[in-house]
Formats: sequence, structure tokens, C-alpha cells
Amino acid sequence: MTKIADLKKRLMENPEFRQEYAKADAEFQLIEALVRARTKAKLTQAELAERIGTTQSAIARLEGGGVSPSLATLQRYAEATGARLEINLVS
Repeated sequence: MTKIADLKKRLMENPEFRQEYAKADAEFQLIEALVRARTKAKLTQAELAERIGTTQSAIARLEGGGVSPSLATLQRYAEATGARLEINLVS
């Protein structure tokens, strides 16, 4: 039986897989940061939606990775949760 770590190591040897893995990882990090900011602010999705001027279902889609948020949306989300939006490009 192949261990997950061994399988990941073998798959990471493929440059195409590595690139897709990095993209997915970045998306998961963003989603985690959004949920963490909302939780830290002690807001429900509905409360956050009201502050931003959208619906709870839109917040759920955003936090579920179902949409690609605009920079303006991320800024409003940050302000509504008392967080500061910071974007980095890493090479």
C-alpha cells in the first residue's frame, strides 16, 4: 500500500502537478484566512453579509471556494472583519 506522503512526493516530481498543487494551495490559504478573520471578529456569515451589503449565501460561496473574489470584495471583507488586506507576490 502506498502512503499518502510517498504518493505526494512522487506526484510532485511532475512540474505540471506541482504548478496545479501550488494554485490549489494558494486558494485554500485564502479561504482559511477569510474564515479565520470572520471567526476572530465573532461574526456569522449572515452578520458579515449584512456589513458588506451582500447575502449569506454569497459569503458561503466565497468561503467555500465557489467564486474568485475581486480585490474590492476582499477589501470590503477585510474592513468588515476588522482585518487588513495584504497581498504578496512571491517568486
